[in-house]
Amino acid sequence: MTNVLMILSGVDHWTGADGTTLPAGYWPEEFAVPHRTMTEAGFNVDLASTVVGHPTPDPDGLSTEGAGPRGPEFAAYIDDHSDILGNPTPLSDVRAADYDATLLVGGHGPMEDLAHDPDMGRVLGDFDAAGKIIAPLCHGPAGLLSANKPGGRWLFEGKTLTGFTNEEEEKHGSAEFAPWLVENALRARGAKIQSIRAWGVNVVEDGKMISGQNPQSSAALAEKLIDTLKAQ
Repeated sequence: MTNVLMILSGVDHWTGADGTTLPAGYWPEEFAVPHRTMTEAGFNVDLASTVVGHPTPDPDGLSTEGAGPRGPEFAAYIDDHSDILGNPTPLSDVRAADYDATLLVGGHGPMEDLAHDPDMGRVLGDFDAAGKIIAPLCHGPAGLLSANKPGGRWLFEGKTLTGFTNEEEEKHGSAEFAPWLVENALRARGAKIQSIRAWGVNVVEDGKMISGQNPQSSAALAEKLIDTLKAQ
């Protein structure tokens, strides 16, 4: 059986440039859609997080105001899967050898914890060294910033990928609050960003890196991941 690890932020807040905080966490659509798509394809999907216990979904992603008409659907999916969400594997215990791929779920939470977490960096390094697929989605690429080579150079320098764009952050109304923007940070570390119009479906593949631009790309990213793993 194909085994995929989904990694979720473990925080319930996001610290802004001014030091204040806003409720945050993982983005519900980016868990619900890929998880459902991959399990329906017959994959085993495990969860990992920086928190012991139930990771926090971003409340904006559970409402029609924040996530559109499907917000309640994602809320129901999370409720229906509270058993697995309530017991994610600690990142410190993750072994890349147990999985064929990992998917980094977005939301503003990863900017708070995954971007700086040493266990996140170790896990990504292990997946990369083993030649396994790494699939960050939306703000999930923030987690990539935690992975460095000996000496401090970024592990993914030169990679072509996508993620939540500066334009999307501005249109979402959160750019001014943000302490840094994902697109800017990735470019500064040496990533080649390939994006399209705001909210457009966009999946970018570069070797074993498969990335999705935004929540609207959740299904397409999961489907590309499925097709790639089945072809191996």
